[in-house]
Amino acid sequence: MDELLKNNLFATHAVAAAGSVALGTVLTYPLDTLKSLIQVGSGPSKHLTPAQVVQRVQALSGNSGLYRGLGWFMLGRIPGVGARFGTYELLTAFYKDGRVDNFVHVSEALMGGAAAGAVESCVSSPFEIIKLRAQVTSASRISSSTQVVEKCAVSPLISRLLSRYSPDVRSMNNSVGLLSTLTTKYPNMIDCLKEYPWMMTGSGRPPSVIEVRTPSSIFSFEGIGAFWRGWRSGLARDSIFGGIFFSSWQFLHRAMLEWKAVGMTPPPRSDDEIGPLSPLAVSLAAGFSGSIAAAASHPFDTAKSRSECIVLPKYVSMERKLLKWPRPGKRFERLTGIHPADRNILFCGVWLRMARSGIASFIVVGSYYWAIDHLVPK
Repeated sequence: MDELLKNNLFATHAVAAAGSVALGTVLTYPLDTLKSLIQVGSGPSKHLTPAQVVQRVQALSGNSGLYRGLGWFMLGRIPGVGARFGTYELLTAFYKDGRVDNFVHVSEALMGGAAAGAVESCVSSPFEIIKLRAQVTSASRISSSTQVVEKCAVSPLISRLLSRYSPDVRSMNNSVGLLSTLTTKYPNMIDCLKEYPWMMTGSGRPPSVIEVRTPSSIFSFEGIGAFWRGWRSGLARDSIFGGIFFSSWQFLHRAMLEWKAVGMTPPPRSDDEIGPLSPLAVSLAAGFSGSIAAAASHPFDTAKSRSECIVLPKYVSMERKLLKWPRPGKRFERLTGIHPADRNILFCGVWLRMARSGIASFIVVGSYYWAIDHLVPK
């Protein structure tokens, strides 16, 4: 009987946590869409505004375009946040072992949160690239040339590597004389050259993001490694976010406990004598901590978003590995995955991300406490 109650209690907490994360994600997803489009659409000399992004999305996709990619984002968000909080609780359990008050220092919360953020980055990264490219599609005009039937038959190899993509046949045919080492009398020269990967797009350029946005097309054209594109900046972003989020939340939680203990007679000897804080106070602290953490980690979020919007064919990635292609930028930029051309736009959309993260953290923590209060028997 006790084992059954424990299992039911665990399931109740899991359902409450998943529901709170889903609710926070749905309510704040339009802010994430605006933030992502500003990050990938801005340039060093031109920064997009939220009004411009909203106008373009509504003109091309309607109001529903603000929720494009929500399903994929939620599939990665729920296990990602669960991994973050679960890893943090597991690590801080070692810190609190043997202490009377189950107290966690701010420095310990910082280290535990950084490790928890790294775990979250590995879990949620494959879903972020699909989400981001769906968001970009909502603000992109799809040309009719990609929807018409091809005038020339495409080789089976190209069809397998990138389904539903029509290569530029004119550019492909014009490039034959420049790239071929065969004689002009070769009977099947054009069909032979179509079998080579670098002729896949005809012009030598990879297709646009809106043509490689589904999981199958990303896997076939860019390889499985593309789902962890920008892992350096993503790891730095989530580690910094997790460390600052949990450390600032722990600092505010400690400050509120001490404030509540002022004037109590006799003075409390432990946190248990102070009593729990109100769910509203804890939720406000979580929201404020989420905003601060989002501001600190935003440059790495911009770098990751822009890297995920680059279509990199598999053969190009293989060439870079074989040739040991050097990463551009200074040493810190190479370690964190920041491209030097993005230095002036790293903080684009920072206020939107702060608002989204703060509101989402407030909703997640508040709805979780509300659900536990109503679902778990006293």
